[in-house]
Amino acid sequence: MTHGIVCAAQPEAAEAGAMALKNGGNAIDAAVACALAQGVVDPLMTGAGGVGSAVVHDAKSGTTECLNFLGVAPMAAREDMWVDAIEGETADAFGFMLRGRINALGHQAVMVPGNLKGYQALLETYGTLNWLDVCRSAIVLADGGWMVRPHVYAYASQDEEAQGRVHNADILGFTSEGRTLYLGSDGQIKKPGNLLRNPQLGNMLKTVAEEGVDAFYKGDIGVRIADDMKAKGGLITRDDLAAYEVVRATPVSGSYRGLKVTTNAPGGSGVQVVETLNILEHFDLRAMGHNTPEYIRTLAEAIAHAFNDKRSKVGDPAFVDVPVGELTDKAYAKALASQIDAGEKAVLQRMDAAESADTSHVSTLDEHGNAVTMTHTLGAPSGVITPGTGFILNGCMSIFDPRPGMAMSIAPGKSYTSSMSPTILFDDSGPHIVIGAPGAAYIPQAVTQAIVNVVDFGMTMTEAVAAPRIAITKNQIVEVSNRIPQFVTEKIEAMGYGLIRNYLSYAFAGVHGVRSTHDGWQGGADPSRDGVALIV
Repeated sequence: MTHGIVCAAQPEAAEAGAMALKNGGNAIDAAVACALAQGVVDPLMTGAGGVGSAVVHDAKSGTTECLNFLGVAPMAAREDMWVDAIEGETADAFGFMLRGRINALGHQAVMVPGNLKGYQALLETYGTLNWLDVCRSAIVLADGGWMVRPHVYAYASQDEEAQGRVHNADILGFTSEGRTLYLGSDGQIKKPGNLLRNPQLGNMLKTVAEEGVDAFYKGDIGVRIADDMKAKGGLITRDDLAAYEVVRATPVSGSYRGLKVTTNAPGGSGVQVVETLNILEHFDLRAMGHNTPEYIRTLAEAIAHAFNDKRSKVGDPAFVDVPVGELTDKAYAKALASQIDAGEKAVLQRMDAAESADTSHVSTLDEHGNAVTMTHTLGAPSGVITPGTGFILNGCMSIFDPRPGMAMSIAPGKSYTSSMSPTILFDDSGPHIVIGAPGAAYIPQAVTQAIVNVVDFGMTMTEAVAAPRIAITKNQIVEVSNRIPQFVTEKIEAMGYGLIRNYLSYAFAGVHGVRSTHDGWQGGADPSRDGVALIV
């Protein structure tokens, strides 16, 4: 048995990771086993039809690597294919709205999935178990069934139309397969406690476990997907699937209060985390006090500057010249900090009228010092379930900017720019904080705040992920969770900011992290989800 810690948004998935450790696997094996289980028990969030990003640290070689498996637009996609259908941008800056929601619901919304190729790359390079070993828990959950949990039901019932997206009930009911799997005889979403079995997904996982991921990308599963696309007006072909490869990159790096920060490369949003931390490093946050008016003002401005830069300058580096050196430069951050110190307000550039919270995360750390932080997603799920496969395909085409000439514009073979920000912070002894989150445009903002909570305010990992957060997605408007008092937010408004109070007590992404301390491991599963941290 390998001793380690697994933290994830679903108890069943965390247990799958823990079982991989119990069976002698390392942190990488645990992360892949957990991710595969997440695709079963959180079908709106992630799965074989999704995309993802991971940062992995291999203790034996001392290597830290970023693997982006963010999928790509099909080769039939074109920059101007939807320019005449633009209606606006979603309210939370996670995607764009088109007439008929053609970029969000149905076969045109799907980009080439990357998750299984990403899991394979992690396992073959750094893992110790085989595919059958890491798939075993996911197969048992698919065949034997899993109970609908409170967050699964709450999210599936959530009306996304207020944000400008498709209602989740319409996504689940888009195909006859989806209606059979996820809706009851009354046509309503299955209730908490209901048992949900998915034998077709179990069969797909068995095929991958026995034949490898080529069965998905080049074999019968891929043929089924491509044929369904051709029949229903989708863009993905057999050649698109067969050609897909993971992008392996040097992580974006930086430092914060003496800790080394390592996060994912573009098209992920780790650069936004590093830039925000660089700005905040110029302020004595502890002296300000956690979630005081001055702290919130400073944090909001730092987030706004980094968010602006990500949206305007970060894209798939194969298509966009991303100025990573400039955005992570300490001197650049110091200049922005001076503006904040002088009371200036950043202007957040939004489309007059960009990503969904349909995402999951796993953080693992083992006794040897191996670590993985992996975020994987369906984007905003398309609702498409290819007959006989049992999983929902991503809807990530909706996150591309439909306007030509932008960093996030559509191009054949291009990855979208994701908000995913899996991050590892190192101290002198190795991985110290392993962290990430689901939650759309809120992800890098929430991850940054949790890091600050640990490093500046001395919180445990549980305290850090549970503390009330803020967010910025609209120009000079601060969003706050409902646990931040009104006597604080009144002072924020007096500073000239607009204010949105979220009805949720635990709002803005779902941060999950693990931490190594002199006293042992700490795990924090965001209470906004159903998750848990398990130590074995």
